[in-house]
Amino acid sequence: MAGAGRERDITEILVGFARTLRSAGVDATPDRVQAMLRAAGALGVADRESAYWAGRLTLCGEPDDIPTYDAAFAAYFTDAPALPPKPQIPAPTVRRPTILFAPRPAGGGAGSDDREETTVASMASDTEVLRYRDIAVLSAAERDEVRRMLSLLAPGAAPRRTRRLQPAARGPVDPRGTVRRMLRQAGEPTRLARRRRRAKPRRLVLLLDVSGSMAPYADALLRFGHAAVRRRPTLTEAFTVGTRLTRVTRALRHRDPDVALGAVSRTIPDWHGGTRLADSVKAFLDRWGRRGTARGAIVVICSDGWERGDPAELAEQVAHLARLAHRLVWVNPHRGKPGYAPLAGGMAAVLPYLDDFVAGHSLASFEELVGVVSRA
Repeated sequence: MAGAGRERDITEILVGFARTLRSAGVDATPDRVQAMLRAAGALGVADRESAYWAGRLTLCGEPDDIPTYDAAFAAYFTDAPALPPKPQIPAPTVRRPTILFAPRPAGGGAGSDDREETTVASMASDTEVLRYRDIAVLSAAERDEVRRMLSLLAPGAAPRRTRRLQPAARGPVDPRGTVRRMLRQAGEPTRLARRRRRAKPRRLVLLLDVSGSMAPYADALLRFGHAAVRRRPTLTEAFTVGTRLTRVTRALRHRDPDVALGAVSRTIPDWHGGTRLADSVKAFLDRWGRRGTARGAIVVICSDGWERGDPAELAEQVAHLARLAHRLVWVNPHRGKPGYAPLAGGMAAVLPYLDDFVAGHSLASFEELVGVVSRA
């Protein structure tokens, strides 16, 4: 493997790893990604250990990021555990990123390094390809790999600004605070007190369709729900919909994904049953939505939109839900397939009330969903 095509493949692999790390909750900004590529060029990355340190020294912004980085690196590149921390001094010779992973000269003793590099690149390329494959057609081994990557996702919503004010270093002047500060100084004038609006985390609500038509994707949806609940246990609510509404938030709070999904399967009475979305959404509004769970929240409905009931009734309930929520996102696995058009009665009826309509058929589409929710 040589030439520009090989360099492009390696760069795509590293950028793909940075994207995975960002989905896991580490703030891998574009500047840090560029720094990683420059560090990889400076280190002369040719093996797994060099790639590990090139990413760790540039993508991690604080000590709390390191455990997440280790888990993401191990999941992305290989099944083996992450490398132990071992300080390494960069080589003084600075090379341009364009020669990243450049082939060694003939007779240069590449040997085991080349084999290891090829193995790492092959595993990472397989992972990158797997990110875009439809979950419904994966083999058992591939599905296990996707499950592991889904557990690294960290869906989180952007905070909202409330009307309450709090002291701050910058912002509008606080007259009362300034007077109180002067009184504490025996009436002597002092610096102005300032305040700003307080930010409050926004709630995330998931309505996951577990009916028969969604059976190939139900496991991935529930694992996505588990990652969301584990990320923010007190700010995330998860429900399953089908022929009835079932709250599964408590079951998804278990640390182990398999144990959590086992508890969920025992909780859901309509697993792989029919679809009456209108009744389920109405039940959610009556029991939870109007009482505050959906007010100002980001609501994500994961369903293919197949509705046995009246689509007009479903549209009415979804319109009501959209008025309560800050943002309404619909995830339909069929949207990621070539030639798809939202012609199903229920799907076509609710489209006018959606803020975002995204696919949920692959790992990459779930990462896109994390971005949509985080920016909402």
